[in-house]
Amino acid sequence: MKRRTLPAVTALAATAALLLTACGSGDDKAGDNDKIAGADRATKTPTASASASGAPAEDKPDGVDVSLPKDMNLVFDWAKPKNRNEAAAMNDAANFVRAIYHGVAEGKADVAAVAAYSTGGGLTYAKTQINSRVDDGWTATGTRRHYDATTRSAANGDSVEVDFCVDSSKFYGKKVKSGKVLKSAPSIADYDYFKIIMVKYPTSNGLWQASNVYVEGKAAKCQ
Repeated sequence: MKRRTLPAVTALAATAALLLTACGSGDDKAGDNDKIAGADRATKTPTASASASGAPAEDKPDGVDVSLPKDMNLVFDWAKPKNRNEAAAMNDAANFVRAIYHGVAEGKADVAAVAAYSTGGGLTYAKTQINSRVDDGWTATGTRRHYDATTRSAANGDSVEVDFCVDSSKFYGKKVKSGKVLKSAPSIADYDYFKIIMVKYPTSNGLWQASNVYVEGKAAKCQ
């Protein structure tokens, strides 16, 4: 069997309108006075999301380490939006996902990438995902594909909802100590639909953080 995405996620309103309204509520206080890695990129133009996580340019976006083992491949198969804020938010939503699996690979939730790309409910989600695997002695291997992404900006321009499908049919749990890989037959359980609310880091025009995460498991629309 595979290690699945945890069903417990940050609670959000069911409608997209409420999702966007709630996006400013992520206010995790830990580290509020600390400098966040990557927060000084205010004048940097957002770059297009690359297709795979193993490319050297993706290992340290803005100096933040999101590198992954060679056998852990995250593919972001989506087009860059024309809107600059939405493009930057989508790019950092991908970095948020990379940060989670960087933490899994490192065997700890307290990594700089998680602090850089998440806040509030997003930070809680990331740490929960990482700790659930690390505590049970798991890591991951294979390819996890992210696709059919859409973006929608809030009226004030300070938040962007990034929605996308995930195919984990070729992404497996692996025991850290033994290296044993657990596989199962492909099924609808391999497909998830994500909604991530990205918010601007207060002191930067370029850094976006995941403030809330909603996951729909067994997402038939992603098949």
